[in-house]
Amino acid sequence: MTKFTSKRKRPKIVVIGGGTGLPVILNSLHKENADITAVVTVADDGGSSGIIRDYINVVPPGDIRNVLVSLSDLPQVYKDIFQYRFESKDQFFSGHAIGNLVIAALSEMKQGDIFSSVQELSEMMKVDGHVYPAANIPLVLNARFSDGAVISGEAEITAAGKTITDVWVTTGDDSLPEARPEVIQAIMEADQIVLGPGSLFTSILPNLMISNVGQAVCETQAEVVYICNIMTQKGETERFSDADHVRVLNQHLNKKFINTVLVNTEPVPTDYMDRQKYDEYLYQVRYDFKGLRDQGCRVISDNFLLLRDHGVFHDGDKVVEELMRLIGQLPV
Repeated sequence: MTKFTSKRKRPKIVVIGGGTGLPVILNSLHKENADITAVVTVADDGGSSGIIRDYINVVPPGDIRNVLVSLSDLPQVYKDIFQYRFESKDQFFSGHAIGNLVIAALSEMKQGDIFSSVQELSEMMKVDGHVYPAANIPLVLNARFSDGAVISGEAEITAAGKTITDVWVTTGDDSLPEARPEVIQAIMEADQIVLGPGSLFTSILPNLMISNVGQAVCETQAEVVYICNIMTQKGETERFSDADHVRVLNQHLNKKFINTVLVNTEPVPTDYMDRQKYDEYLYQVRYDFKGLRDQGCRVISDNFLLLRDHGVFHDGDKVVEELMRLIGQLPV
């Protein structure tokens, strides 16, 4: 991808999400002449992040770690050290990434102020852009299912195997959380808001369910672009079409706030995926052009597919090329 070198001001792009999809876009966006702000979910309670969260009540660090690395200008060897995960034979550190431990330590040093900790670490890691936790305290994700049951906790929600109707976030004392003013200011001043790719109910919506974040995304003058997932996800979006993803987002904020949706229409080769390695992904998301138009959004459909290591991913460079075109940084 050719870096844009126009003398026009750097466009302000806010990317909101979490999970493995967010760094894919940020890695490619980092090559562009853009002012990037990543707003990262803090409701993760699985894996290393969940263990650290349980022990010291810190915002889960895993997604923040990956985003910091994707925007860092440090030499690759330093980023590799930050990402290194201890092997299972190291019983005390088993499964923990060094970066998770560093983030947890900084947060403890600053009496739990994760926002300030991440800003300090961003300077240390020479991050080109801004990395903002969606909230300054750990959040609890709650879900209501079609049978009326309510479950709390991201890992428990996805393991339930039920149809989710809606989600919301609370703090440990069940109060309603709010994002820092810096997060809201970034959204309101943005030229483009990017949602996804990522788990619909557990990576994207937890951010939007923070009341002032959802309100800002609905009120901003920026174009809101949703990058729809390529595959349906077990325990979350089974049998979903691309229009179903957009419908759920709009319903949660009670407004058709998605302006543009990017959808992959390239077929995933039969039997390409390693179903054991990528066991949470089920089938390719069904394309429903009419359903998308009914949601009032512009539809950009193309081949955004990247096949790698018997897994299915978005081609970050192709997606970002389209984002740059939408914002007027590349010829139409």
